[in-house]
Amino acid sequence: MTPASPDRPRSTEADGRGAVEIVEYTDPACPWAWGSEPAFRHLRALTAGRARWRRVFGILFDDGDDPAPDPAAETAWYSRYIADIARHTRAPYAHRLRWVAATSRPASLAAKAAERQGATAAERVLRRLRETTFVLGTPADTAERVLDALAGLDGVDVGRLGTEMGEPSVVAAVRRDHAEARDPIPEAHAFRAPGPHGTGVKETDDGVRYALPTLVFSGPGGRVTAPGWRSMAEYTAALRTVAPGHLWQAALIGPEEALAEHRSLTGPDLSLLTGRTTPPPAAAQVETAGGPLWLHPDEAATHPVLAVRQD
Repeated sequence: MTPASPDRPRSTEADGRGAVEIVEYTDPACPWAWGSEPAFRHLRALTAGRARWRRVFGILFDDGDDPAPDPAAETAWYSRYIADIARHTRAPYAHRLRWVAATSRPASLAAKAAERQGATAAERVLRRLRETTFVLGTPADTAERVLDALAGLDGVDVGRLGTEMGEPSVVAAVRRDHAEARDPIPEAHAFRAPGPHGTGVKETDDGVRYALPTLVFSGPGGRVTAPGWRSMAEYTAALRTVAPGHLWQAALIGPEEALAEHRSLTGPDLSLLTGRTTPPPAAAQVETAGGPLWLHPDEAATHPVLAVRQD
């Protein structure tokens, strides 16, 4: 991580939660972001009610990107790339990746629109969209695929989301996210560390963007940037730097509570959130090339991975 900068948060909330802000630069199709979800879930529990968390979609794959000259070769290469990343993250990955996402913009629009339905809906939508790539191997890279993947998702008005993801205000918000992700703060440019993420920015065709995922912590003690794959200890240290007056600890919860809250758990989720390795008996287990995924029964009832398996 970068040393604390004296810069202060760019925005605060009237209720005081803005004293600490966490900005998450991410993308639904990013394998490092998928692998970081257990730590981010733990961080959200740890900071609940004490920090403002803002998500920025970096658009890893964009509409204007040139198509691969050999899609099959690109898919084979990217499948190996995901498997290599999973050796670091221990995240599940699909037995077979059918294609590389042509664009992650439709999924980002859906995830942004879901925020209008509240935090729970936003988390469930983004999680389901990540799972289209990393569990099913069929990335939701069109509006139709996005809505098909979300069909029946508990706690989400998918019809409303389908309308709102095309509204000008949502499109403009994702456009702003794209621009913000390509305007990294100085600490991200300065970041150097041992791999797998040795730098805080990545080159693009038109400049640079944040390495994905990146968390930027801001608070009374300054600002700390944590790019790429980082440990839970590093994230906690960042919080203690920017807000030294807080006791940053989160109690473990039981596997049943974790499944009820998150609806979908990986092995690292279970370990980090509960301290255990055995899932709840009621969980539906999905086998992947990178280990099991456990679904809440209500989630399993509409999850496309089980529909595919039944076909």
